[in-house]
Amino acid sequence: MSGLLDGLMNQLGPTGASQLADAVGADEGAMGGLLSAALPAILGGLANNTQQPAGAASLSKALDSHDDSIFGNLGSLLGGGGDGDAILGHVLGPKRDAVQQNLAGQTGVDASTIAKLLPLLAPLVMGYLSKQKKDQGLDEAGLGSLLGQERQSVEAKQPGLGGLASILDANGDGSVMDDVLGMATGSGGNTKGGLGGLLGKLLKR
Repeated sequence: MSGLLDGLMNQLGPTGASQLADAVGADEGAMGGLLSAALPAILGGLANNTQQPAGAASLSKALDSHDDSIFGNLGSLLGGGGDGDAILGHVLGPKRDAVQQNLAGQTGVDASTIAKLLPLLAPLVMGYLSKQKKDQGLDEAGLGSLLGQERQSVEAKQPGLGGLASILDANGDGSVMDDVLGMATGSGGNTKGGLGGLLGKLLKR
């Protein structure tokens, strides 16, 4: 594991991982491996998004509405009603199902269980990134650099993120954000207009 991934796993700890396993009906013994595969999927999507200036700006703005206190209040998150689905919709976009299937293949955990887990992990990732932004005084470029370095570090140990890299980058240009926006506008192209407001609104609590 590497920086952000290590930090997220440490924040969750055995108790948090056990709570997540109970919430989604996963085997507790398999949870460590599942988290080690699922968290890089979300971080990788965010890293791709921040390659676009508008994506980095909207993420930076959205993080202002999150904090890591969510780790101390997992019960509320696990009770439902969080913003995980909205976050995933704009981080993974139309590739969400493919990501879930890929993670199922990597971990041996059924895709329906992973579909329950990812929306719980997304707010945790946002909360942890919010703390890093504040603690390190990161601007938009700093966030992009942090996420990019994290992805490179993870990929050095797991080339292609176990097949996730090609899934996350739908059109091969290194960014999923234009693919997500293309889905929303029906253009399917690299349109960037209005992206900051769109992502910022939907990632915000």
